[in-house]
Formats: sequence, structure tokens, C-alpha cells
Amino acid sequence: MTVIKNQKSNTYEVRTYYKDWTGVRKQKTKRGFKRKCDAQEWERAFKLKENLSLDMYFEDFVDLYLNDIKSRIKYNTWLTKKHIVEKKILPYFSKKKLQEIKPSDIRQWQNTMMNYRNKQGEGYSQVYLKTIHNQLSAILNHAVNFYDLKSNAARKAGSMGKERTKEMLFWTKEEYMKFIEAVADKPISFYAFEILYWCGVRMGELLALTPADFDFQACTIRINKSYQRLEGKDIITDPKTVKSNRMITMPEFLSEELESYIGMLYGLNENDRIFQISKSYLHHEMDRGVKLSGVKRIRIHDLRHSHVSLLINMGYSAVAIGERVSSEMEQCIPAVNDVESYVDGVEIGRVISTFLRKQPKEKRIIFMHRYYYCDTVLSVAKRFGYSESKVKIMLYRMRKDLRVYLTKEGYFL
Repeated sequence: MTVIKNQKSNTYEVRTYYKDWTGVRKQKTKRGFKRKCDAQEWERAFKLKENLSLDMYFEDFVDLYLNDIKSRIKYNTWLTKKHIVEKKILPYFSKKKLQEIKPSDIRQWQNTMMNYRNKQGEGYSQVYLKTIHNQLSAILNHAVNFYDLKSNAARKAGSMGKERTKEMLFWTKEEYMKFIEAVADKPISFYAFEILYWCGVRMGELLALTPADFDFQACTIRINKSYQRLEGKDIITDPKTVKSNRMITMPEFLSEELESYIGMLYGLNENDRIFQISKSYLHHEMDRGVKLSGVKRIRIHDLRHSHVSLLINMGYSAVAIGERVSSEMEQCIPAVNDVESYVDGVEIGRVISTFLRKQPKEKRIIFMHRYYYCDTVLSVAKRFGYSESKVKIMLYRMRKDLRVYLTKEGYFL
């Protein structure tokens, strides 16, 4: 490695050679250091990083970590993780050596986070505190699993905050009808909320819909993508989970209304987004509709819960679960393949609804998140503050109990 002074810019630069992952020797140059000692310090850190030494600074390891995981998670998830790390973690640990971070350091950082107050005197929520801690723990866990760090100091220090079990809010059909009348003056808002309520899709899935996704003869919508606005750009990604790729049946009246509405959108091509609006627009329209109608405020995501409530009142809640069968649930419920199976599914649905009503509230909600909303086990675990293994055990026991219950009711599956 060489540190030289650039006479024209009056700054220092470092030139060094390294081998990439294929073993090819390459040159690395870093310019713009005002002091020679800064250039030498960068040189030392680069050498440690290339040798994967645990003596490297925490900020250098974070670079490795973020690059390691970037291709393994969704881009919007990566951006969120990166923001939290840069704003809430790096300012405290950037110049600490990775292997010298102690549980006592973590505790001091936690105290700083928990004692933070903004100008209005408000601190971070318990859920956000836990999220921040989990990000730090994930970084150190990465070092333990792949770079031979001896232990995770964040795990030893213990967590902060907690993942509250959020109350599942929803509208009754009567409340929804009051709301939708209040926003009917804007067709784009009206039809967006109609799809959200009657079909139970996610907001990103709604905003990604194109005319090609609709089959008005069969009254179905194809869900195979999601819309995100990231770094000022419109991004179309895969749905939340693999099982989120699905066909949804629309009520006949909604199919007719949407066919007429889409037909009136001048210049819209088959693969153009129908709802060329933002998520913030929908939040604003939700606020407007609530104010005009007088119904309680719920989140847009809670329209999915309202959709479940609608299905339950119609007696089809378990059928909806059955149509979203995963490999886990096939142990208990057969897939719906024909009319006879569908009729059986309706009856099984009523039995499963009875079974679920007998379960503790938290277990019932966990079951619905996993098998109706198709949330991943990891997502469910984070939502309820449990480990993945505990959620898997809970779901396994519920499936086992459900199978026994169905057998007692005369369903031999």
C-alpha cells in the first residue's frame, strides 16, 4: 500500500492492491484525504476489512453486512434496514472495533435510545425500540455466524422495547357502506377502496394492478406483483410472499363496475397501472372519508381485516382459508378442486370457525395471519414478539388439534 500526496489538489490518496472473490488481483485507489494520518487510517481499515479481521471498525463491518444481505432481501426492506442502521446505530458504534463491543456498550446505547425525546417530548415507541435493537442484533449475529465473532453482545445485553399484540381493527359492512358513499365523488378513490374491501388485497397489490390482470368473464383478478415508490422511482416487485401469487374471485357487481370504469380510462394500455396514485393519496382519502362519514378510523391495511369479517358473516371464512391452503394446512384441509369438494369445504369451514372460536384470542389471530393472510412464520414471530421456533410449535400443535377436532366431527382427511 502507498500513501502519496497529490500536489495539484493538496490532498492525500491511497493506492493498494487486493484480490477479489475470484482471486483476481485488482487496484483500489481512494482520494481526497486532507491529512496524511487520515489516509493511513483508511489504509489500515481497508486492510483489516479485506482480511476479514474482527479488529476492523464496526462501520466497516456494516458495509460488509449490507452488501452481504442486499441480494437476499427485498430492496425496500434493505433500504429500511440501511436507514435504521445509519441513523440509529452507526452514530454510536461506528469507530468501535467489532470484537471490542461489550454488552455494557449495548446497554448504554439502549438507555440513550429509550431516553430520547423530540421537541414535543415524545420518545420512540416500544415497537420501534425493539425494531432498532433487532437490527443491531442481526448485524452482530451475522458476524457470529459468518465471520467467527465469539458472541453476540446485543443478545447478552437483552432486548429493549416490546412487540405489542396490536388490536385487529375492522369495519362492519354497514360502516364500510357509510365510508364508501363519502368518497364516491372521486371514481379513482371509490374503485380503489371497493377492491380493497371486497377482494382483501394489499395496498401495494392494488396499485400494481393492470387491465391484463382482470378476467371479467370469470370475475377474477390475478395478483402477481406489488407496487413500491422507492427513492423517487416507481418499482414493481413480487408480492409479499410466494403464496401471495393468487387468483381472487370478485363479486359479480364489482366485476361489471370495474369493466365499465377501466373502459373509460382513455389511452390505458393492457399493462399500464390502473391506479396511478400514491399510497399517501389513499391515506388522505381514508381520512377524508372517515371525517365525512363519521365511522371510526382504521388503517388501510385493516380493510383486509374488514374483508375477513365480511367472509365470516357470510359463513365463508374457513373456505377462504382453504383456498389459501399451504403445504402445512394440507395435513388438515384438502385442496378445493371441484364442486363437491367446494361444498364439503363450506361445511368444513363452519367446523373450523367453531374450532377457532374455542382457541385463545392470540392463537386464533396467529392462525389467521399465517393461513389467511399468508404471512411468513418470521413475520408472525416479529409481530407477536416470539421466536420463529415458538411460532412453528404453536402452529404445529394447532394443526394437530384441528385435525383431531375435524375427525371427531366426522371429517376423515
